Amino acid sequence: MNLPNKLTVFRIILIPIFILILTIPYDWATITTMTVVLPVNWLMAAIVFAVASATDFLDGKIARSQQLVTNFGKFADPLADKLLVITALIFLTSFHVVPAWMTAVIVIRELAITGLRTLIVENNGQVLAAQMPGKIKTFSQMFAIFFLYIKNIPFIYFGFPVGDILLWIAVIFTIYSGIDYFWQNRYVFSDGM
Repeated sequence: MNLPNKLTVFRIILIPIFILILTIPYDWATITTMTVVLPVNWLMAAIVFAVASATDFLDGKIARSQQLVTNFGKFADPLADKLLVITALIFLTSFHVVPAWMTAVIVIRELAITGLRTLIVENNGQVLAAQMPGKIKTFSQMFAIFFLYIKNIPFIYFGFPVGDILLWIAVIFTIYSGIDYFWQNRYVFSDGM
């Protein structure tokens, strides 16, 4: 297994650690700065999330620069992203930070694209690689989630809810990229219609 694929597997392994950290009762320890109360386990989860997100950037960069792109990587890398983002959003929804409808839109799009990827592989043996709108969606989701877990520090002191703004951008690109993927790959459905 090459290094990019190892990084992808490592990202998947970080997900249960992320879950474990967030299942610790959040009121056991907090960091208070000015008007923000940040549970320690949220900060720890944000750090784990940031490390996992960094592996997403690194595995793709290494794979492209060293010609180590594999079908496993094309499949597992976006799957790892989806699992990480969906897990983080479910917890944020349970903490009443992210509206349930936003999480639902993102989860539905991710499941739909996963199904589309499967159809494309079955139809022509190719793996659907990420396009730019999907990359923007992933980038904005990951930064939004990170800032929401750290309660928008330091931007909150300037009245700038960066996490919320990035989440709206993520939702917009989630919808746009989902429509774009289906439109570009509509041939998959042409034989049954």
